[in-house]
Amino acid sequence: MTAAKRFCDFFLALILGFILLVPVAITALLILIRDGRPIFYISERMKTQTEGFNLVKFRTMKTVDSDSGVSGGDKADRITTTGRFMRRTRLDEVPQLWNVLKGDISFVGPRPPLRQYVERFPDIYREVLKSRPGITGLASVHFHAHEEWLLARARTAAETDEIYCRTCVPKKARLDLIYQKHRNLCMDAVIMLKTVFKSLR
Repeated sequence: MTAAKRFCDFFLALILGFILLVPVAITALLILIRDGRPIFYISERMKTQTEGFNLVKFRTMKTVDSDSGVSGGDKADRITTTGRFMRRTRLDEVPQLWNVLKGDISFVGPRPPLRQYVERFPDIYREVLKSRPGITGLASVHFHAHEEWLLARARTAAETDEIYCRTCVPKKARLDLIYQKHRNLCMDAVIMLKTVFKSLR
């Protein structure tokens, strides 16, 4: 990540953090009242092939003793009413501003993958993770809705994993590598604006 991109990320995250302080506090209180603790969902993600970090999001699902893999139709009954709204508007992503401030992720880049997929597809993620992962990205803008539709059809964890590995991983990687080849601050701004407009819509 260039120094200019890092400066823009840090400065924008700081500004948005102050602007969204009250909405974040209200959302956290709403989760606490309606769904109980924990308020945040913390998951290990990868910033490089070997280096992980704790990604912070608002919790949108009922907690279970053990959980792994991406979310598909097999986990749909665990999504809370509050969580469904947050996912639709992407409010659950707001706490990731903390990860941007720390430098774990950027605003724009490939979505940070789970360790298990990085280990299963080393050749793919060796290239994809040459870009700093981001809150949103080219794949998020152009494939996220279709990915959700594909995974929603799965009825078991094994089926979710099979669809994700067979279809989602290679298609998202293709888009992430297109971004990597053409990335610049102007492109980042366009992707961020498209993400905001999609969320509002």
